[in-house]
Amino acid sequence: MICILLVAGHGTVLETQIKNDVTGLYAHLAGVPKALLPGVGGKKILDLWWETVNTRQLFSEVYLVTNADKYKHYERWATANDFPAENLVNDGSTTLEDRLGAVADVELAIRSRRLQDDVMVIAGDMLCADQNFDIAQVIRFFRSQPGELVIYYELEEGERCTCRGIVEVCPKSHRVTRFLEKPQEGVTASRLASVVFYCLRKETLFYLSDFLLRQPEVEDRAFGRFWEWLINEERLPVYGMKLPTGFQLIGQVGLSDYTKWLAHYSAKQQESPAKSIVCRSYARVGLMGNPSDGFNGKTIAMTISNFWAEVTLVESQTLVLLPHPLNDPTEFGSLQDLFCISRKEGYLGGLRLLQATCKKFYQFCSTQGIALTKQNFTLRYDTNIPRQVGLAGSSAIVSATLKCLMKFYNLTEDDLPKPIRANFILNVETDELFITAGLQDRVVQVYEGLIYMDFNKQLMDERGYGEYEALDMSTLPSFWLAYLGDPSDSGHIHSDVRRRWLNGEADVVEAMKHFADLADQARVVFQTKDWPRLAELMDKNFDLRRSVYTDECLGQGNLRMAQLARQFGSAVKLPGSGGAVVGLCVDPERLGEMKRAFQEAGCVFCLIVPHGPPDYEEQGSNNIPINVK
Repeated sequence: MICILLVAGHGTVLETQIKNDVTGLYAHLAGVPKALLPGVGGKKILDLWWETVNTRQLFSEVYLVTNADKYKHYERWATANDFPAENLVNDGSTTLEDRLGAVADVELAIRSRRLQDDVMVIAGDMLCADQNFDIAQVIRFFRSQPGELVIYYELEEGERCTCRGIVEVCPKSHRVTRFLEKPQEGVTASRLASVVFYCLRKETLFYLSDFLLRQPEVEDRAFGRFWEWLINEERLPVYGMKLPTGFQLIGQVGLSDYTKWLAHYSAKQQESPAKSIVCRSYARVGLMGNPSDGFNGKTIAMTISNFWAEVTLVESQTLVLLPHPLNDPTEFGSLQDLFCISRKEGYLGGLRLLQATCKKFYQFCSTQGIALTKQNFTLRYDTNIPRQVGLAGSSAIVSATLKCLMKFYNLTEDDLPKPIRANFILNVETDELFITAGLQDRVVQVYEGLIYMDFNKQLMDERGYGEYEALDMSTLPSFWLAYLGDPSDSGHIHSDVRRRWLNGEADVVEAMKHFADLADQARVVFQTKDWPRLAELMDKNFDLRRSVYTDECLGQGNLRMAQLARQFGSAVKLPGSGGAVVGLCVDPERLGEMKRAFQEAGCVFCLIVPHGPPDYEEQGSNNIPINVK
């Protein structure tokens, strides 16, 4: 591939204002070409771009197209920066009036140097909020698509689309469906701005000369007009890739705009390294319908504040994943200590979850056309979610890690919408780590709160995710949770039910429909606040699960906890895959006695503290769990 850096523009406005500035602050910049002005971090703008593309592994040659007026400046720059002087292309223009135009400059370089390869075109006078992005990722994405590539970013607050080329991009195919050069307000809802950063296939380079024949006026020879013609009229396949950073082309801007954006981007760069990114995701309890989420059913689940996973990300020189001292032990008191810990907790801590999430995140961004900055970081995690009791501890770590990565790389809700985020978390566990799991946990941990979920097969097949609805969390009853103090691995809890369901066995198929019906009934109950009815439904959910999965599969520990709860008149069911039970006692007076009974049986018992979405505020005394003596 060949790279062409464009620096042939005549920045008359900026150059004149620098020359006439009475403060004297910019006197040393008088006559300096705009691409050689200071950029972010004090380096020249062009220096930053040259560092980005100066790699033989990616580009066979890099060319620089300049004008005759500033040619000597760039010749001197080439000598100082080990840029091959023979790759400087002089377009012969000396003023703004006799300029060739950006498209003509690229066509000149291709024609005069007889280039016959894919070409990347970059404006060498672009300010960039973060220059340290992965150019190799851009090239890989370009080569994975059957067309040209334009780079875009999301306009910041205060930036107007009337000053930029705006693209409309299909979120699934990443194809640019429409290109609008400096559209008027209201013409498009898109805030995705194209910049002079493109990839063109060698097979379509002839379109450049065809376009120039159609556009004799230099004012119309801008790349914005070229893409409008190529995409809107010629209907050529052109794809978009997002860079999670801002750009400003300082072509015909004034001194105030140049200094404003330079200060803005510099401040962003100085702020970011000092900040740690800390994100939490919470454990969940399945309140109704589970385990039908893995069988195109319906469920209701809730995140709880009692238990959480927290991930911290700090920028660093190299990428480091720190093991947790308890969950990823590397030192033991003795061989017996190793034996006991391994027998109880297994070999799989949280470090693999961090690594798999990072791997899947890079893969997702590469395939979705999101170029990432080449920043490294250190990740560490902490969690108080008890292991192997079915409270979604693994997915909480993955979810919190994903939140950190999205913040670090400036990904927005548009880049990774919540329904897709839940699928992403599930894929990390199922595809990368081969963990048996359903969507319920990931959905509720992404949305947070009390969530009704419908995993209807038609919806799942058509768009890849179900219908998710947040339910009212005001005046919730006091749910309680108990789990085994020494749980065994609960992964076998699903037994052979999936195989039977796939084979169409009537009793299993009907049972999953019944689970879904229970979720629908509970959805109404949460609206009417009929808590005795909810308790009945929870008991029905458990009994149905017991009939389908059998006592042997559920395990004696789970059955003993359920039996103990019912002795005190409490509704009870499994909140997840096993190892814990969730309950609703309609007689609060018996909670204290029940708690003591569970503790005497070797279980941990607590009242649930509901965790709502970020804008959730608990209202009413019933939302605050009572003390259980």
